[in-house]
Amino acid sequence: MRIYDFQVKAQDGSQVSLSEYKGKVMLIVNTATGCGFTPQYEPLQAIYDACHDQGLEILDFPCNQFAGQAPGSDEEIHTFCTGRFGITFPQFSKIDVNGPDADPLFKYLTANTRFAGFGEGRMAEILSPIVAQMDPDFKNNGNIKWNFTKFLFDREGNLVARYEPTDDMNALAKQIKALL
Repeated sequence: MRIYDFQVKAQDGSQVSLSEYKGKVMLIVNTATGCGFTPQYEPLQAIYDACHDQGLEILDFPCNQFAGQAPGSDEEIHTFCTGRFGITFPQFSKIDVNGPDADPLFKYLTANTRFAGFGEGRMAEILSPIVAQMDPDFKNNGNIKWNFTKFLFDREGNLVARYEPTDDMNALAKQIKALL
């Protein structure tokens, strides 16, 4: 199966084929509106503004699985993101990214990547014990660990990299620009 074979649910409930994004560099991200990483919407929008015309698409999938940090309806989440952060990239219906009800797209993403760690710093120190309680084997599987995990695809639909929420946004922007 390839990334373009998936269909995802738009905010209005319609199905969207990821084949609509063929030939684009895609960044797929699970998000939340009440998370310590929610301010990442700002650099994501800046990357989108700078690179969309060159062929970048950011696909935003809200998820409420991590400490209930995306509690609103699809419409409430969209209103928050557009009002607070000026989001203009596509935002899809809220989904599960782990477990038996995980969206098939995210089952594919987690089956084809591994967790590389949270790195250094305060957020890494905070997240590691929380995630370890939720998933004692978290270091050895590809499950999404928290909100704002990102998956980068090149123009041919190849999965290039997985970025954890603690990864440097400047490094992400640099890799996107290299793919464009």
